[in-house]
Amino acid sequence: MAAAFVVGVDVGTGSARAALVDCANGHIVRIAHAPIATYNPPATQLFHQSSDNIWRACAQVVKEVTSSVDKELVKGIAFDATCSLVVLDRQGQPLSVSPHGESEQNVILWLDHRASTEVNLINKTEHKLLSYVGGKMSLEMQLPKLLWLKNNLRDNCWNKAGYFFDLADFLTWKATGSDARSICTVTCKWAYDGVSNSWDKSFMESIGLDDLLEDGCSKIGSVMQAPGIPCGQGLTESAAADFGLKVGTCVATSIIDAHAGVLGMAAARLSEDKKMSDPTLEFRLSLICGTSTCLMAVGGSRVFVAGVWGPYPGAVLGLEPHLWLLEGGQSATGKLIDHLVDKHPASSHIRTEDNVHITDYLNELLKKMAERRHLSSVEFLTKDLHVWPDFHGNRSPLADPSLRGMMSGLSLSTSEEDLALQYLAAIQSLAYSTKQIISSMESAGHAHIETVLACGGLAHNSLYVQVLANVLACQSTRCQLLVPVQQNATATGHWPSVSHAMTGMAPVANEVQAQPSTYQYHSKKYKVFLQMVEDQKKYKRIMDS
Repeated sequence: MAAAFVVGVDVGTGSARAALVDCANGHIVRIAHAPIATYNPPATQLFHQSSDNIWRACAQVVKEVTSSVDKELVKGIAFDATCSLVVLDRQGQPLSVSPHGESEQNVILWLDHRASTEVNLINKTEHKLLSYVGGKMSLEMQLPKLLWLKNNLRDNCWNKAGYFFDLADFLTWKATGSDARSICTVTCKWAYDGVSNSWDKSFMESIGLDDLLEDGCSKIGSVMQAPGIPCGQGLTESAAADFGLKVGTCVATSIIDAHAGVLGMAAARLSEDKKMSDPTLEFRLSLICGTSTCLMAVGGSRVFVAGVWGPYPGAVLGLEPHLWLLEGGQSATGKLIDHLVDKHPASSHIRTEDNVHITDYLNELLKKMAERRHLSSVEFLTKDLHVWPDFHGNRSPLADPSLRGMMSGLSLSTSEEDLALQYLAAIQSLAYSTKQIISSMESAGHAHIETVLACGGLAHNSLYVQVLANVLACQSTRCQLLVPVQQNATATGHWPSVSHAMTGMAPVANEVQAQPSTYQYHSKKYKVFLQMVEDQKKYKRIMDS
């Protein structure tokens, strides 16, 4: 078979990444990265980006990974992206979402939390459609952001808007000229009814956004397509020039970044000789852990879980809608660790160390601290230090954006050792939060999760994956942790379906061996973890009384 390649473009919170992938085996041939600018005015919960800046970053990385390849061999390109909101005017040009009118700032980033009033109004409707988002809509979804724009920037933005896109759909529109939306984006983030395949007029009327249904829903989309199938007529002349590829090169209907992680690793196998031809996805959970973390579970039956988004039909495997997706989430994970490390006085000294990443430094420091105290595991160092990790609110399973982080056991120390302990306790709290979300899914009726697969930036942190493996293996959760060695083309026709592509290009994974000696310790700390949120609720009741 002649060589064939596809290009995957992943637009994350801080960068765009492209990978040139061999269709035959899923091996990544080349990777490129380019930064994306974020605008965060001081003392605000506003986070903006520029769609022009994002597109330029995508063009840069695509050109880089395909520079040495015959363009005839590049059979297709696919995009995934964060669930950010892109706003364009009637001519398809950027339209500012900033209260101050900065023209380039036309993207509301997914983690923007401006729309708290709007999301509360939406949730007070108690509309039946909210059952598909765990009973409460998150202010990280698009409808609260749209309602905020209508309420606060009516003249400068709302009345001038021609298109509202999820970022992943903006990229396919920019690439092909087709304004078709992905079932993945509109179902999971826009409250599109994936069961009836329609916008719910009664819901849109109840929240004051029914004007978006005018003119054939032209602003928010009327044509919905499954992830992975061809979009439009392929790359336009303009997009092909930007990317250095052929006009008409196939473009796949887009997918959300975390959901793409499911396709890339859910069928992972332990070794080359144990390739999984038909993985039982129901017993697997994909953990996409970066700035935030998404927990993605696919099942054959419709299960509703309080505080967990879904169940969504066909949101990941596209043309196989009999599989339902559940999506739990942690709003700040990598960002939480960065925040705790950066604000500590000792971090500035550590960052002066040559050729050492600060988390690698802290991991080694924790090992030395445990050895000095004759402890068999570094994890025992935090006996008196506990963290509740929701510094940016709780997405799952409590669905309470007003919750805030807590730390118990702080001292006056400003030493490197104190920083290392806070860092370790934060990692442990993230693992307990993962366990809590999985337990909620199982208690609601989802099949027992036997295997968790982790990818993303945090999956490269040896301490994080070891703590997570230990926490998941103890007590009721009892599941193994796999980390794909190579963390990775249906629209091109190379594979007959998304599931065939997923298994045909499945990566090899390593199992992170759990340490039984830590089980009892983590069982105790998990009880403390659960108690911390009860304490926080109690404090809030006292202050509100």
